[in-house]
Amino acid sequence: MAKELKDLTKRSENYSQWYNELVVKADLAEQSAVRGCMVIKPYGYAIWEKIQRQLDDMFKETGHVNAYFPLLIPKSFLSREAEHVEGFAKECAVVTHYRLKNAEDGSGVVVDPAAKLEEELIIRPTSETIIWNTYKNWIQSYRDLPILCNQWANVFRWEMRTRLFLRTAEFLWQEGHTAHATRQEAEAEAQQMLGVYADFAEKYMAIPVVKGVKSANERFAGAIDTYTIEAMMQDGKALQSGTSHFLGQNFAKAFDVQFVNKENKLEYVWATSWGVSTRLMGALIMTHSDDNGLVLPPHLAPIQVVIVPIYKNEEQLRQIDAKVEGIVARLKALGISVKYDNADNKRPGFKFADYELRGVPVRLVMGGRDLENNTMELMRRDTLEKETRSCDGIEQYVRDLLEEMQNNIYQKALNYRNSRITTADTYDEFKQKIEEGGFILAHWDGTTETEEKIKEETKATIRCIPFDSFVPGDKEPGRCMVTGKTSACRVIFARAY
Repeated sequence: MAKELKDLTKRSENYSQWYNELVVKADLAEQSAVRGCMVIKPYGYAIWEKIQRQLDDMFKETGHVNAYFPLLIPKSFLSREAEHVEGFAKECAVVTHYRLKNAEDGSGVVVDPAAKLEEELIIRPTSETIIWNTYKNWIQSYRDLPILCNQWANVFRWEMRTRLFLRTAEFLWQEGHTAHATRQEAEAEAQQMLGVYADFAEKYMAIPVVKGVKSANERFAGAIDTYTIEAMMQDGKALQSGTSHFLGQNFAKAFDVQFVNKENKLEYVWATSWGVSTRLMGALIMTHSDDNGLVLPPHLAPIQVVIVPIYKNEEQLRQIDAKVEGIVARLKALGISVKYDNADNKRPGFKFADYELRGVPVRLVMGGRDLENNTMELMRRDTLEKETRSCDGIEQYVRDLLEEMQNNIYQKALNYRNSRITTADTYDEFKQKIEEGGFILAHWDGTTETEEKIKEETKATIRCIPFDSFVPGDKEPGRCMVTGKTSACRVIFARAY
């Protein structure tokens, strides 16, 4: 078995260390020379490309188009929306000069003090300000609306504690920014895009999510409402996996973006923004993977099927090559991504462990006896079960098996999540249950003070006020577990990444 696999820490021993090791050993990403920034390696980027491609198709199906806006934002732009700048001020990287020069003592390059910028520029932590300054030039009349733009980009937020994919200073994401003539249109847009994220998470990532609205304390800086999808990792912690924001007219007012409505009156534009990032890679790993390595849902696996030959001599390899060639062609014709690994620089046992570590959903093996019997050994990554199949019709069998695996991986995650949803009626009960992990449905009085007290004393936050009901009576009024004051409904608490 591959040395990398032997050395992988077990989840039960140290879940955090298991995750950190797996990201590196599965060749997904590594730390870079820049503090807090990561290098996404080709295999990790191939998964991100699958995520990106599918989401991009879903965005375009709902009428959105892609654009690109500058990386650098004038500092004055961030000052225009008070809540927005307060939310991001501590995370901003600032460009102050535009030129370097050689040091007089020959020690290297230094910043040229004569090249100080008249106005500092901020590396974008998010793009609302630069985009709404641009939209001012695009919008004059209701006929110019709606604007449905999305941007695939990188952003930078100065993070003190980083972890590959989950929280890095620079990360990749998409950010949608839309402009509308009415409040109703903008609110519908924000909720529609949350639905797109939820569909993607469940149908492609095989991750069950809770849809809901954030508390005032947890909402996006500058938003009126923030909608979220929350996923549960295998250690019982929550991971915010996508957000969609109803921004009201806040940014339109900050940048004076007005339009002439159908009644020929000036009105401020209504706005939304929404985004997911490479944090989804972390969600994918932590939701499904096991002590043997990655478990990738087939819909997002860069390689869905790997075929490995076992042979005694070159002649036998040539015969297996000829047999496998037709199988590979037929699998590809069905839209299945397949790799035939007949390289002679690694032993079959190493290849088995390596592809298992990388989460390839289906492994097919053909040896000399298989060649004689017209069979292949098949192993499915989700359950590690093996079986011997005839080569006749194996392509259709594999296609159906991949769909079965996709559903099985989702169902396993759903069953686990549902088994970790509990209720608490008293604060003492809550404190006990939060130590056990999972989602806790409890009553809260709606105040920031109580929310902050709970966070300070238990490290738990309100993940969302869920749209859907999870236990009987959770949508009925009750009493806050901390203060005893009236509560409209139960909300979801959890410790989170």
